[in-house]
Parts: sequence; C-alpha cells; structure tokens
Amino acid sequence: MSASWRPAGGLLLAAMVLGNASSASAQTLPADRIAELRQQLEALKAEQAATSAKIGQIATILDQIEGKPASSPAPAVAAASPPAAPAAAAKAAAPSRLQLSGDVRVRYETNRGDADGRIRDRGVARGRLRAAYAIDKNLSIGGQLSTGDPDDPNTADITLSNWDDDLLVSLDQLYIKGVFGNLTLIAGKIPQPFRRTDLVWDGDVSPQGLSAAYRLPFAGGAALRATGLYFQVDEAAGGPDSSMIGGQLEIASQPGPTHFELAAGYYDYRLNSLTGADAGDWRTNRLLATGRYASDFNILDVVGSATFGMLGERWPIQLIGNYAHNFGAQVDGDTAFGADLYLGRTSKPRDWRFGYGYAQAEVDSVLAAFSHDNLDFGTNYRLHTISLDYVPRTNMLLNLTWYHYQPLDARWSGLQDPNDWLERVRMNFSVNF
Repeated sequence: MSASWRPAGGLLLAAMVLGNASSASAQTLPADRIAELRQQLEALKAEQAATSAKIGQIATILDQIEGKPASSPAPAVAAASPPAAPAAAAKAAAPSRLQLSGDVRVRYETNRGDADGRIRDRGVARGRLRAAYAIDKNLSIGGQLSTGDPDDPNTADITLSNWDDDLLVSLDQLYIKGVFGNLTLIAGKIPQPFRRTDLVWDGDVSPQGLSAAYRLPFAGGAALRATGLYFQVDEAAGGPDSSMIGGQLEIASQPGPTHFELAAGYYDYRLNSLTGADAGDWRTNRLLATGRYASDFNILDVVGSATFGMLGERWPIQLIGNYAHNFGAQVDGDTAFGADLYLGRTSKPRDWRFGYGYAQAEVDSVLAAFSHDNLDFGTNYRLHTISLDYVPRTNMLLNLTWYHYQPLDARWSGLQDPNDWLERVRMNFSVNF
C-alpha cells in the first residue's frame, strides 16, 4: 500500500474507534483513554498533512519539468480543523497518578552535662522520599525510602561519621491504601495512623499491619474520627508472636483561627517474642533477668490541642497536651505527661514560631521502643525544651532547639548521675518537596 493511503486508513480507524466510543455511554471510557485517542488522532492528522505537502511538492516539480503552471498544494487536514479549545485540552489531560514528595534535613548537634563537661558533638543527616500511585479512584499503593539504621524504628537520622562511608537507606513504608467514602483502610508497613506527640509515638515509627479509620463529618465542619490498628510487632516462627491492638477516638472542632482537637486511645501490647529486638528497642524500660520486659504495656493515651487566633493569622497561640498511663506496669513508674506552648506559625516565608515544652515520663509509662529518640533515654526523664523556627522561603525551615533534661528516678538511672542536668542543642536546616 502506498504511503498516501496510510494516513487515510489511520484516520478511518481513529474515526471508527471514536465513533464506537461516542455511541456507548461516555462514562465507559476513562479520561486518560480519551486523551490517548485524541493524541493518536492529532498524530494521524499531522502525518496526513506532511504527506499532502509532499504530494504538492512532487506535483510542482513535475509541472516545472513539463512546463505547466505550478499546482496549488493540497490543503493540510490539520489546517482545516480548528485547534482544540484550551478548556477541552485541560479536561482531556488527566492528573498524574504518581505523586512524589519528601524532605532532607541536615543537623549540627552538641551535647554537654554540668558535671561531665563536653560530651559529644556530631553532624546528622536525614532524607526521606515518598511515592504514591493511584490504581483507580479507590485504591492506591505507596512507599517511603528513608535514611537511618533499618534496625531502629524510631529514627531516620544517621550520624555523619565512619570515614565517609555511604549512608544507609531502607524501605520503611510499603502499603496498599483503600478509600471508600469516609472509610480508609491501609495494609502493609504503613504511615502512623494516630494523632500523637513524641511522648508515646515518635514520628518516624511506621507500624506494620492493618489500620482502619472512619471519619464522620458534622454540619459546620466539625468531625469525629475513629481509628483502629493491628500492629504485628514481631513474628516468631516457633512460638507466640508479639503484637498490639489499639484504637483511638478523636473529635475536632470546626476549622478556623480558633479550633480544638481531642483524642483518646488505648494500646494493648502482647510482647511474647523479643527475637527481633535489641538494646535500641527496649532502651530504658525495665527487663527481667530472663531478658523479657518486667512490665506489660496497656497504655491509655490522651492528646489534646487548642489553637487561638486572637493575635492575628501570623501569630496563633497553640497549646498541646499529652497524658499517658500504663495499666500494665509492675512498678509505680507508670505515668507520663507533656505540655507544649507555641506562638507563631511555619506555613509561609518569613514566618517565626517560638516554643516551650515540659515533659516527664516514668520508667515503664510508655514503650520506649516507639517513643521519641530526642534524648539518650526513652523513659525515666524530666525534660525542658525551648525551640525557635524561621521560614526563610517556601519549603525551607531553620530550627534551633535546646533540651535541658535529667533522670527522673534515681532507682532506674543506671550509670547516669541522677543529679546531673544534661544539655542537648540542635541546629536544623530542612527542605521539603
């Protein structure tokens, strides 16, 4: 078949496809398929236009050879069709199913104690890359690559040391997500599903298991949210597993300059297997001579926040409180609490925010494996925190944080002097994308 017939045949095929599509319900073809067909049609039009122009050139050459007047070139099909309207083109272009985000943070940290003098200075880096891909309107898959020790679940930080060795990177999230109206289901190694502070849950902890959350909106913008989690902490091939079943009920007021949130959760741990655990997991919780936890962990976790806008949009006042009690503790060290006060925001360039917080956690009040790693010990501490944040430009944050802390109970302080106040200062530079 000659080249001049291929475009016509292609156009006929495209017309048949589009004709069949239009004869059926328009909702049977997804937007990306319609866009693909339009692209094929435009390509065929361009090809036919090029062929018509070539025919015109050859005809002109033959006319010149034969001494005839020059023939008018055949009109291009593309020129005969009006260009696609911008609105139609935008409608045909479906949004990308792949969403990427992440952050990079570099830190300088210095540590001192009033009795021990200078202890340690170090540089720290953290990088995280998140991806999510929409399968359809209900299902998506996601994951996160992160720096840090893959055996340490509550930090993605990595110390810059070891003779300039390459940084460790691991896959710390991998999940399938389903959204069905107000119900959200996530299975795999998943993002943290609960409202939290660092007192009970470090922000880098990604539980492995299944979560379900149902949001019930009210008139005016307030909402009630119920979340459940089955957390497969450790699997033992030859014995009982370690797991947690937990739930949280949260209510949030109508969004606005002044708003409130309150959440109450309960986490019931069954820590039968410690096969996959190490000293970085049990940290400062008490252990028996057999190597098992001395306490059970059945934790009540109450988190509340109140935001007030009386000083204007740029200077909101926010108060955050967290109370935790372990009903499974085998000693009187079963309670933790914390309160933070912030002035300002970090949402726009040239924003400032000032913060002060106080917290204390008794030795078996929370499971130290999953609480914060801001200090050298995960429980049995009293802590004062002062922070300063500045946003130099969009997606950037400068932070200065000072921790002033000491052991709470001399019985569980180990080799640490219980009367020694320790100082930790961190200077952070973060970029989000």
